[in-house]
Amino acid sequence: MADEPLILGIETSCDETGVGVVRGHTLLADALASSVDQHARFGGVVPEVASRAHLEAIVPTMERALTEAGVTLADIDAIAVTAGPGLAGALLVGVAAAKGYAVAAEKPVYGVNHLAAHVAVDTLEHGPLPEPAIALLVSGGHSSLLLVDDLARGVTPLGATIDDAAGEAFDKVARLLGLPFPGGPHIDREARAGDPAAIAFPRGLTAAKDLVAHRHDFSFSGLKTAVARWVEARERAGEPVPIADVAASFQEAVCDVLVDKALDACRSSGVETLVIGGGVAANSRLRALAEQRAARHGIRVRVPRPGLCTDNGAMVAALGSHLVASGVAPSRLDLPADSALPLTTVSV
Repeated sequence: MADEPLILGIETSCDETGVGVVRGHTLLADALASSVDQHARFGGVVPEVASRAHLEAIVPTMERALTEAGVTLADIDAIAVTAGPGLAGALLVGVAAAKGYAVAAEKPVYGVNHLAAHVAVDTLEHGPLPEPAIALLVSGGHSSLLLVDDLARGVTPLGATIDDAAGEAFDKVARLLGLPFPGGPHIDREARAGDPAAIAFPRGLTAAKDLVAHRHDFSFSGLKTAVARWVEARERAGEPVPIADVAASFQEAVCDVLVDKALDACRSSGVETLVIGGGVAANSRLRALAEQRAARHGIRVRVPRPGLCTDNGAMVAALGSHLVASGVAPSRLDLPADSALPLTTVSV
């Protein structure tokens, strides 16, 4: 609707410079500049490289977003920006840019939580979020289960990774298999030709004793180590490594745990909607397995299209739109960039 506020969102928490423009739940622009190719030769994100890339990309990405949306900065009603969590230097670029644009255009600014934005982006595809809902957020840095009672006011953490995040495990296993960085899409692609039951890799924190203390927590470090040992044993024996089978079996182990724990959180909380977000949410097996198992329990699964799962400005704009519509006050202009911003803080 034309009378809904027009929100601009800026995302620079890691290696993607994103600027999105949203009106209500309608996405008008989603401009993105990625520095992933600059990090590939290092096998992971280099914070200083990411920060410099954001500095170079922020202005042209802003211009592309405004042009794509067919608006000017003067038309914008509020600016939202990722204030954390993320890489400190990268966050500073986005926060400083948001402040500069806000002062120049005399617009309010909202510093928002990156993880809450991964939940909010689903509204751009599926409309208002049913509350309460359970959110499963899976990315290179985070694997978390959240109870979302009121996204504008806060979320309740139910569980999180106690070591490697799911996306981090994908990257490390991809490196073991000689696949490029980032590993997630390449393992997903290889796994389609493999047998997910070929190798019995472990499911972390699913033993009876673990479910007492870590019912909704995740652990992928042991799985990563198990894959490494299996591959090394094959190589020592002079046998070829069946990359497709290893990828499929590893991927199945990760998705099996993610889906089962997420659905258990839904059932134990009496919640009928599961939202999956973050970069790993683009994984085809995770999406299919979640839909399949949720249907047995009458639980609805909402997953944004793959392009909205990875970091982008649209998700930040979507959360900003939700905050404005909910009457949340803007941030102060001295809002900080907080690399360790807690999940319970949706806006700063």
